[in-house]
Amino acid sequence: MATLINPGSSGNLSVALRLAASGLLAVAKRHALDEALGRVGAAAHAADRAAAQEIAYNACRRLNLLDALAGSLLRKPNPAIDPLAKVALSELIDHPQRAHMIVDEAVKAIAPVKAGAYKGTLNAVLRRFQRERETLLAAAADTEAVRLGYPAWWIERIRAAWPGQWAEVLSQGNARAPMTLRVNLRRISVDAYLQVIRDAGIEATQAGGAALHLARPRPTRLLPGFAEGLVSVQDLGAQLAAPLLDARAGMRVLDACAAPGGKLAHLLEQADCQPLAIDRDSKRLKAAHQNLERLGLKAQVRAGDAGDPGTWRDAGPFDRILLDAPCSASGVIRRHPDGKWLKRESDLAAHVREQSRLLDALWQGLRPGGKLLYATCSVFPDENQRQTARFLSSHADAVPLPIATQLAAYNLASEPHSDGQLLPAVFHDGFYYALLGKRPD
Repeated sequence: MATLINPGSSGNLSVALRLAASGLLAVAKRHALDEALGRVGAAAHAADRAAAQEIAYNACRRLNLLDALAGSLLRKPNPAIDPLAKVALSELIDHPQRAHMIVDEAVKAIAPVKAGAYKGTLNAVLRRFQRERETLLAAAADTEAVRLGYPAWWIERIRAAWPGQWAEVLSQGNARAPMTLRVNLRRISVDAYLQVIRDAGIEATQAGGAALHLARPRPTRLLPGFAEGLVSVQDLGAQLAAPLLDARAGMRVLDACAAPGGKLAHLLEQADCQPLAIDRDSKRLKAAHQNLERLGLKAQVRAGDAGDPGTWRDAGPFDRILLDAPCSASGVIRRHPDGKWLKRESDLAAHVREQSRLLDALWQGLRPGGKLLYATCSVFPDENQRQTARFLSSHADAVPLPIATQLAAYNLASEPHSDGQLLPAVFHDGFYYALLGKRPD
């Protein structure tokens, strides 16, 4: 993949802008932003990588606005400077008081090859934006999609699904994500760990269950006891899965689509169950192994297609099954802002088909009287309420189970709808949960 960066380790804005521009170029080519930044930033200084991620995330949140601005400011598309111009424009929008430095560093960030041919153009584009800022921004924001920062189809679906909350759902998707911890109750109590981090000067508040909200995000290496397994990073919405499934000591539990293993670890922290974790992505399963090792937990972990149990199942039925299904990730878009530009509306149908395949296959492995928890990090009903309705209509032995009682211990900013939908809010992402019981024989 082409890149705009010659990696370095200078710790300055020009390097961060180069890295961010390379990430934006990757998104234009339909590559995941985090993977691209990891590749092009491998040789860069840690401070540059962190700054580049922040710049690239901000640019992705308003990418259609930046496209419109670049279209106005550049006479014709210029792949050599377009991504760099966009990330610099994004920084100018956020930090007008630093305009002089941003422009200078952006010009320095142009790769040395043929730099002379492009520096003047980029400088002129950014200086013009400074002079005509309000006029250009007003002209660019003439469509709802640009003003809201999403593809038009995304806005239409959210508005139709949530007519009373659609604006807040979209707004939260463009916000910075909170950082929430899950205390490992096998090692330390919530109150005790809260005191530990407060003694370290870290401000946090309890959120119910084993969750703590940090006032400000920080690297995990700076969290007391993280390396020793006292705590993990997990969104509050994701922390609902383990208590909803209610796995108990000795139960056989299947965690389908398990990587990177956060919910699996939470299950084991709650009870001495006997879990089997399955995921098709063997590379992502490495993270599950690492998480379990850090936390001092053990589970069978296998690479395999959860929808084809014959290739991995070697024992009897399961008491509990967690299906954290592949989906649009529309409820966690603030953590992956490139997702709204990488996804296509037509992708939803493929997700729905795969979810149906997994549900139908895994149901056969649940014992009578057992429970299956269907979960997504989506806010699109096709993947959630309609998927559950389809399943229940075709499985006479399935019954929906209530979830309100289990969630009562959690301090949720947005209470789940009766249909299991948790919409994104300040302190948690968007998730959907459906707890399905299998009728006894």
